Amino acid sequence: MAHKGMTFGIFLAPFHRVGENPTLALTRDMELIEWLDYLGYDEVWVGEHHSAGWELIASPEVFIAAAAERTRHIKLGSGVTSLPYHHPLMVAERFVQLDHMTRGRAMLGCGPGALVSDAYMMGIEPVMQRPRMDEALDAIMLLLKCDEPVTMKTDWFELREARLHLAPYTEPHLEIAVASVMTPAGVIAAGRHGLGVLSIGAGLPGGPDALAGQWKIAEETAAKHGKKMDRKKWRLVVNVHVADDDDEALRHVKKAERHETVTYFEETLGRPPGRMDDPLTEGVKMGTTLVGSVDTVVRGIEHLQRQSGGGFGGLLFRAHEWATREQTLRSYELFARYVMPRFQGSLDTIRGSNDWARGNRKTIFGPNVEAIRRAYTDAGREAPAEFRQRTSGAREE
Repeated sequence: MAHKGMTFGIFLAPFHRVGENPTLALTRDMELIEWLDYLGYDEVWVGEHHSAGWELIASPEVFIAAAAERTRHIKLGSGVTSLPYHHPLMVAERFVQLDHMTRGRAMLGCGPGALVSDAYMMGIEPVMQRPRMDEALDAIMLLLKCDEPVTMKTDWFELREARLHLAPYTEPHLEIAVASVMTPAGVIAAGRHGLGVLSIGAGLPGGPDALAGQWKIAEETAAKHGKKMDRKKWRLVVNVHVADDDDEALRHVKKAERHETVTYFEETLGRPPGRMDDPLTEGVKMGTTLVGSVDTVVRGIEHLQRQSGGGFGGLLFRAHEWATREQTLRSYELFARYVMPRFQGSLDTIRGSNDWARGNRKTIFGPNVEAIRRAYTDAGREAPAEFRQRTSGAREE
């Protein structure tokens, strides 16, 4: 179902604690996508990582292909494909194939690569990751046009009269979005091609305050290149967990969130820039971590809308396993039942109809009481004498 309002989904890195059965972890990820498809979520973005123990999916394309066969409606993207790790022709070919296989449900998320340890194993210097992503993205966009063969040479890949074997299924091509954390690099890359943006930094300290400025940079860059940015294709990635009340929600997530912060972000990754000592408490306080009741989460989204300086198109849960399986699945259900409709316009006509009926219940529904009375009396007069006697006797008793 296409919504006129905001879209919702998850950013599935995924995050699975070290020590658990990895096969079962991947199975849970797939089951989660099926649950979200049933609940009416709009999209899933699947990550690519190759080291550090927590983020287990190495090939978003393989995962997307499997998920496509087990879902009906939800769109499936890479969140993100690390472009410096792949020849751009291969990236374009694989995602165009997925575009066909999913009948237009595939999306390509682009980034330079999140883990330095991944790049290290491939002999890629960290300072080269961003420029290589830009070069690969330029090549991919040229290939997707299918106008003429592409010849291009950089210090790490070459295209010789390259062309796509398959033209895109989606016109003009599948949806593409660029990851943006805190620096302007991501929104500049998106602006050069008029692409969507995945604001992964929206949930980090200072992230919401930077949103409006980053979008302005994207729009200015797009204008310089004859492109136009679309806020509907701008997604914010934040932590979310919904329960019946705020205290319950915090109790659900506090222990496992702390374990993730300490063992992964501090002891494994050395707390990357932007991470704080107690991200849960600070995030909830700042309104960037949406943990609480339905009303608390709604207010958090409204706060992010104001911070964005004009609104954004989609909100993505940073998929985590901070709560038990049952609590996590119920959180997604509560969000789908009570939060999503408030931002999708699906309640407007229902509330309007209810308000109209309430406001006119005496004038419109009042005559119904008389109609029911007459139905009883008229039916009584027309009934056989034996029936009237029985019902009269029953009333007297």
